[in-house]
This record gives sequence, structure tokens and C-alpha cells, in this order.
Amino acid sequence: MCYYVYVLSSLKDGCFYIGFTNNLKKRFSQHNSGQVLSTKSRRPFKVIYYEAHTSKKDAKRREQYFKSTKGKSTLRQMLRNALDQKKGGF
Repeated sequence: MCYYVYVLSSLKDGCFYIGFTNNLKKRFSQHNSGQVLSTKSRRPFKVIYYEAHTSKKDAKRREQYFKSTKGKSTLRQMLRNALDQKKGGF
């Protein structure tokens, strides 16, 4: 089984959401249909980054890293072209 760490960008306000799941298509659909309370008011979303892991523990650790100050900085560097297009950030 694969586990995914993902970054969503709100098309409404440009805010970002970082999460992890074992079914990226289903989870993305849940975010966009308003089934996720924490993102319901910021719909719709687009996926701007994801990575796959074979270990749930590794995926959870990576999600926590991306939510940290250093992790957000790393994401800014990794996604600088995509972020430049939106003039957004974390």
C-alpha cells in the first residue's frame, strides 16, 4: 500500500493545506466536495504537490515536517515556480 503526502492550494483564497492519505483521489474529492471540515470554506482546491511513501510512518513524519517552519521553507524552494505563478506562499 502507498501513502501520500500532499499539498493543496485553494483557488478561492490561495491558502495551502498539507495532509496525508492512502487514497489521494478520494481524499482530494472529499476536500473539494466540502466533506473535510478544516478546508470546507476554502474550496475549490488543486493539488500542487504530492509524494508517495510505502510506509505510513514515513508519510506521517514527512507531513509533520512540511508543516514545520523548516519544512515550509523546503516546500517554498521545491515549488518556487508554481508559487511564483500564484504570488503566494505558506
